Amino acid sequence: MTSKLTLKVARHGILAASILGVVAFVATGPGSSVHAQTKAAGKKTAGEIFKNVTTTSLKNLTVDDFLGAMGVINADLGLDCADCHPGAGSDKVDWVIDTPQKVTARKMIDMVAAINKTNFGGAQQVTCWTCHHGREQPSTSISLDKLYGTPNDEHTDFMAQQPGEPKGAEILDKYIEAIGGAQKLATLKSWIATGTSTGYEALGGGGTFQIFAQAPDKRATLIVYKDHPERGETHRTYDGKEGWNKSPRAAVSEYQLTGSELNGVRADALLSFPGNIKNVLTGLRSSLGEVGDKDAEVVQGTAPGNILVTLYFDKKTNLLIREVRYSNSPVGRIPTQTDYDDYRDVQGIKFPFSYQFSWLDGREQYKISNYQINPTIDPKTFEKP
Repeated sequence: MTSKLTLKVARHGILAASILGVVAFVATGPGSSVHAQTKAAGKKTAGEIFKNVTTTSLKNLTVDDFLGAMGVINADLGLDCADCHPGAGSDKVDWVIDTPQKVTARKMIDMVAAINKTNFGGAQQVTCWTCHHGREQPSTSISLDKLYGTPNDEHTDFMAQQPGEPKGAEILDKYIEAIGGAQKLATLKSWIATGTSTGYEALGGGGTFQIFAQAPDKRATLIVYKDHPERGETHRTYDGKEGWNKSPRAAVSEYQLTGSELNGVRADALLSFPGNIKNVLTGLRSSLGEVGDKDAEVVQGTAPGNILVTLYFDKKTNLLIREVRYSNSPVGRIPTQTDYDDYRDVQGIKFPFSYQFSWLDGREQYKISNYQINPTIDPKTFEKP
């Protein structure tokens, strides 16, 4: 049985086998065939790159969307890699074997697709989460303690305009004014943030990081573990057209983004320059919400590539405190969340000096020590690692 510590570490991107799922990978690692294949994969499908991917809705996915779908299944069922892949988290993992769990999961994925096609015209109204809610076996009856307890605080992904609330554009205008004003933000053409990074609950060890942003749509993150060079360097890059992920300790160490996640990182790059935010998001809707103990005004819109983006603004300061954007997969939307805190003035513009970056396979915390405003950035920084 997987220990609780191993389970927690595996779910948050520390182990090499931290991507899990219902279909099988071939062996990974710097010298493995999947490593070589994914480096040259281009736009090959998951069915072409990985062994034993037989589920119709998964085998035609790009590599990035396939890995995202595996994370959705992981989170929705509360599973660990080893629950589907014997030996996951060790050098004896068997990604290819069909375990009973994988066979069942394939049937469930087909069932969900059929429900949506038959009842909702193909719209994704039902996902794994709809029934499972982090449990391998869905509950079928309500607990009376829950019935008379705290109201369910879960939210739907898609947010409707709440009556009586200000329009989304008005909230964005208050945000733009709070961080420096439209005129000042128009002068921001590039920035570099430098600081320290820790993995989930510091289990990943400390590292130094830099975030590079170049207007209008280039962004890169580089994390280096100087005290643990065996961990390698982590790169996430987008050059305005192509995106790449490189994380040597992940199940797939390097791959190009060619699916929905490519549109996701494009949204991240565009939103790195708040002065243009109203041109990036369309179909704005607003509501009320909260982040921790802070009341928030919430704005939701759609970024290029049909990426749903939800922004939470502190009602007292009008500053952005949370951003959630959703990529797409056949088993449910893939959330990526960034939390912002500790805003400080840097040459007339307020920047957050504390980031928390969360996704289905990990969480990183950034403490920023320095921002460079309008530096010259080598274009190669945003290219393939």
